[in-house]
Parts: sequence; C-alpha cells; structure tokens
Amino acid sequence: MSAPVDRRARGSVSVEVAVLAPAFIALIVLAGVTGRTAVADEAVESAAHDAARAASISRDAATARTAARDAARRQLDWRRLNCEGTPKITFSGSVRGRPAGFDAAYRSPVGQPASVTVTITCVVSHADLRAPGLPGVPLRTTASATFTSPLDRYRSRG
Repeated sequence: MSAPVDRRARGSVSVEVAVLAPAFIALIVLAGVTGRTAVADEAVESAAHDAARAASISRDAATARTAARDAARRQLDWRRLNCEGTPKITFSGSVRGRPAGFDAAYRSPVGQPASVTVTITCVVSHADLRAPGLPGVPLRTTASATFTSPLDRYRSRG
C-alpha cells in the first residue's frame, strides 16, 4: 500500500530550487573570483622572484632593468596571466642594508653588500565572471609582489 500524497507539498521542490539557485550561482562566481585572485597572486610572486634574480646577476643597472622586465614578462606569459595593461614594475636597491637607489646598488664598490628589489603590480579583470543580478562581485583585483635578491659581493659592477 502506498503512502497518501500531501497535496500541500506539491511544487515545493520547484520553489526550493528557485530560491536556492541564485545562492548557488553566487557561490560559483565567488569561487571563480577567489581562484583567479589566488592564481594571479602566485603568478605575480613568481614573476617578482624571477625578475629580481635576473636583475641581481646583471653587471649594471640598465642591463638589470631590461633583464628583469623580460623575466617578469616571460613568467606572466607562461602563467597566462592577463593583466589589464602593462604590469607596473618598480626597482629599488640597498647598500650595506640601507635603502639606496637601484643604480646606487650597482655603483657600490665590490665587497660591499648590496641588493636589488623588484616590485610587480598587476590589475586582473574579473569582468567575465560577473553574473547579472549579483552585486558586489569585484570587477578587478590588484595582485602585487616584492622580491629582493642580493648582488654578488665579489663580482664587478658597472
């Protein structure tokens, strides 16, 4: 014998789906934004590391800037990170643990400890993840990373 059907519960599944579907879609969009932001942060961190390392093995500041930009671009291209516009790359340096200009680090005498620092900032778009009717989803986030690499103390500098 089958159980009697409660006629008041008819269509309740449809109502539940209609109520829960927007929340589920919002959760999926939020997961997409969070995932893309995490991937962007990691890619920019790797690019800053590679750029600082490429700069630190160069003999002069001009060559170091070029090598750092090339290394950062290769890393971001390899990670397929699409920055809005060109990523911002800033350079700084230190000599004997004190802040100095990037060029000053390369002009410091052999034997003195010096280091170079590269900061990369990239604005990542999330416009394609936007869902109609979901306010508060960011259109873009900024990923930024800084890495410092020492110059070889006993290598000539230009």
